[in-house]
Amino acid sequence: MLLEGVFAPVTSPFYPDERVYFKKLEFNVARISLTGLSGIVVLGSTGEAVSLDDEETREVLQVAAGAAAEDKVLIAGIARESVKATVALAETAAVNQYDAVLVRNPGYYKPQLTPAALLHYFRTVADRSPLPVILYSIPRFTGAEIPLEVVEELAQHPNIIGLKESSGSVERVRQVVQATRLAPRRTVTVTPIFEAVTGRMLAAKPAAAGNFISAEGLASGGDGGVALAVAPPTPALKTRTREVGFQVLTGSASTLKESLDAGASGAVLAFAACAPQACHEIYIAWKEHDEQLALDRQNHITEASNFIASKLSIPGIKYACDWNGYFGGRARSPLLPLTSEDKAEIERLLSNIRN
Repeated sequence: MLLEGVFAPVTSPFYPDERVYFKKLEFNVARISLTGLSGIVVLGSTGEAVSLDDEETREVLQVAAGAAAEDKVLIAGIARESVKATVALAETAAVNQYDAVLVRNPGYYKPQLTPAALLHYFRTVADRSPLPVILYSIPRFTGAEIPLEVVEELAQHPNIIGLKESSGSVERVRQVVQATRLAPRRTVTVTPIFEAVTGRMLAAKPAAAGNFISAEGLASGGDGGVALAVAPPTPALKTRTREVGFQVLTGSASTLKESLDAGASGAVLAFAACAPQACHEIYIAWKEHDEQLALDRQNHITEASNFIASKLSIPGIKYACDWNGYFGGRARSPLLPLTSEDKAEIERLLSNIRN
């Protein structure tokens, strides 16, 4: 699977009693599907994955998949503290036609989670997962990053295709890219313009024959009946192949351009949940080698991203979604609601940022 461009991790909206509000989830996924982003992450940190039980997790994965456009790469956050539970959710993601799974490092038994234990965890998950695995290092939440030597070793695994690096450090992105440069190359399927081909695209069925009325049918006379014609078949998907190595995605919107310069292939950005267009513009300018425009677009969002996504985190992102036309709502307890001052600052920062 090709991992290039910007991916948005959707929020998980809740009712006032904290039940998952599935209709709002569907709306968020469907609307992000209309943007130029490369894909969607369901139940990442922004989706409050750790606050949902297993039944809710399975329902969210199913509902979100049903609302996503088939040309968007769909990634499921499935990590649990045990290999068994993580693999079970990987199987759920596969049933719902996700393209890859995102797996963070476990953290509860931290003293025992040595590099050898982490190697065992990720290798075993990757061995058993029916979908490609993307490693997820987010030390601000787990309390520990995935050691560089562990990432380097795991990059050799045939079912581990990349890493989401959410340390916020451009130097760490550069180190991972350098450490994994000799990872095996993979042949991936892409479109004629070298965009990702998803499993849902390949599985899409031709349009069913229905009561499509042809011009000839409308013009037909006879007994006054209207002749029915079969709708023309959907053209076969044209594809080509491309060679890729181990792919590194940054998790920091405020350093997106720098991370791309350092070798990242793309990004999964919490800020893209509320401002996908603004994030996408940075990537497009960078891809087109417009250095000044990419820098301008980066500077345009840095203050807002640092305050909303980095400082306020989930409650900030969810309020920003509400302000910018998506459904956010309250974060699930024990995360606290924002102050009126924080809300006013979010509104000020987003006043000239396109969503």
